[in-house]
Amino acid sequence: MRLLSILLLMMAAMPSQAQRDSLAIRPWESLLVDLSTAEDLSAADWEDQYEVLCDMEQEPLNINTATREQLLQLPFLNPQQVEDIHVYLYQYGAMKSLGELAMIPSIDYTTRSLLTYFVRCDEVPRRPTSLGRMLQYGHHTFMASASIPMYERKGDKEGYLGSPYRHDVRYRFQYSDRLTFGILGAQDAGEPFFAEKNHLGYDYYSFYAEAHRFGCLKSLVVGRFRSSWGMGLVMNNDMNLGKMATLTALGNRSYGLRAHSSRYAANYLQGAGATVTLGRGLDLSAFASYRKVDATLSGDSSAISNIVDNGYHRTATEMAKKDNESETMAGANVSWHHNGFTLGATGTYTSYSKQLAPDTRQRYRVYYPAGNDFWNASIDYGYICHWFSVRGETATGSCQSVATINTATLTPSSKVTLLALYRFYGKKYYAMHAKSFAEGRRVQNENGGYLGVRWTPTRRLTLQAYTDYAYFVAPTYQAQVSSHAWDNMVQAQYTTDRLSISARYRFKTREQDNAEKTALTNVNTHRGRLWVTIGQGMWRWTTQGELSFTDQEKNSFGWLAAEQVSVAYRWLKATASIGYFHTDDSESSVYAYEQGTLYGYSFSSLYGKGIKYALTARADLGNLTVIARLSTADYFDRDHISSGYQQIDRSSKTDLQLQVRWRL
Repeated sequence: MRLLSILLLMMAAMPSQAQRDSLAIRPWESLLVDLSTAEDLSAADWEDQYEVLCDMEQEPLNINTATREQLLQLPFLNPQQVEDIHVYLYQYGAMKSLGELAMIPSIDYTTRSLLTYFVRCDEVPRRPTSLGRMLQYGHHTFMASASIPMYERKGDKEGYLGSPYRHDVRYRFQYSDRLTFGILGAQDAGEPFFAEKNHLGYDYYSFYAEAHRFGCLKSLVVGRFRSSWGMGLVMNNDMNLGKMATLTALGNRSYGLRAHSSRYAANYLQGAGATVTLGRGLDLSAFASYRKVDATLSGDSSAISNIVDNGYHRTATEMAKKDNESETMAGANVSWHHNGFTLGATGTYTSYSKQLAPDTRQRYRVYYPAGNDFWNASIDYGYICHWFSVRGETATGSCQSVATINTATLTPSSKVTLLALYRFYGKKYYAMHAKSFAEGRRVQNENGGYLGVRWTPTRRLTLQAYTDYAYFVAPTYQAQVSSHAWDNMVQAQYTTDRLSISARYRFKTREQDNAEKTALTNVNTHRGRLWVTIGQGMWRWTTQGELSFTDQEKNSFGWLAAEQVSVAYRWLKATASIGYFHTDDSESSVYAYEQGTLYGYSFSSLYGKGIKYALTARADLGNLTVIARLSTADYFDRDHISSGYQQIDRSSKTDLQLQVRWRL
């Protein structure tokens, strides 16, 4: 009976799979836009999420052997779905087709469609694959990218130490999801090449190696890597979740250790880390890291005023901050999973060669970490069953304060999910690499509650909504006294094989200082977005509309209308996009997503009046892929763009991006 069901599901899946391979735009990119609002995530988080999904698309996971941590890297999977996948494999054995995912009630139609991009069904090898066989049959990928500006910035004439071109090179070896190693060299526009402190050429290098499932060794990372345990209160320098993605993932994230292959030049670890299996469901992880960090030093260079994480070294001032401080860090985590129960403990120790001494004249920095040595420890806990789950983490440290985050999920039916989240981050709490659910940018000085609901009345229609309230006891940036924020969003998404419609409305209010800094005033922001994608065979058409309205001491209104069309014919794929934006000022900025190059997202923040258009062409010539992208932004309300060293003395700017990839 199971064999008959599998055959029928395979036949049903074949047309959609063929259609997927012929499209020039990957639908999972639209999903990432739906799950991650640009206002909530930093550029680094966007880049991390995008690059992880690009890597997993190139080498999909074998769903029959993938670990819990590997599957949870997919932002649209929650722990309950991962648990159900593993239960299915335990009961029925290895999947023969991804069509079998339809037999798992918690995995809906949209999730099954997206999984086809990132997982595959391979037989489970009877004997462990040897290292020599992996090296023999793995894939080598060489990639080079460059961005060429068709304009001149002020800093290009005087101020920047290097050329105006942004470029990078990558080498990556990968055997399935078992073994990966590579190196990346990257240069931002304006940074010197083989000059100043960059005597090895590129301004930034990342070298990494990652291995999984070698006996009791569950994972191993060497070189530059990321780490995330529990719910991020003590250790998470990996991806962050936006509020909508939190609802999809049911507030649950724990990635473990993974290689840092991104060109983002900050917030990584450097050294080695490993996870070993001590027994059924019991894992022990540990890492050690030493790296140089960028920092602004005090006047006599004896202390650190601020750690700099933007990675820019274009001017003499920025170059002077490069690698002038060192960070030594070690950490460990023990976790236990059994029959839906989860229990873990995390500890970290961090030391800096110079003392941290933040400028406490700025009131929101009063409780920032100060000193040389810091420790943190936490326990995390959870339970998952088919209709109910809880998860939480409570942490403390040398700060002598407490942070806690706790979630509860209720699934009364396969169509409805309710999520409640509460967090309390003490105003004195800090951890040097903490990142978790928050309205602010730090796991500090925040007390709030979040309620979310996800309803799937039909297999193609999904409705989601959340409300989130946050209170800040101590001053924050732009608020000199205690303040609060309230954020609300509702979203509807309808998906078929050929059509996807997504509509969203968001209302957010936050208190901040008035112009005179004598009292607090409410800043009310309304945002609406409509996203429609139609695709059939070789083409795909996307329409995007966005509205923005901000009510502060003055009103600001903006809107965007954009079109994007993609066609694919044999080895050639092309995408053209055009968008008109009209905003009163930067307070009502709008966001436009466009098709980019591999490992390069394009999510532009636009304000003023103008047109943004782009043309991307991709040629797949066997093992060789060549991509070219030409984009232009024309502004109608100004005679120059940006300011400072980035200022362009004209009303338009055009960029050419080139990329070559060779796979062996």
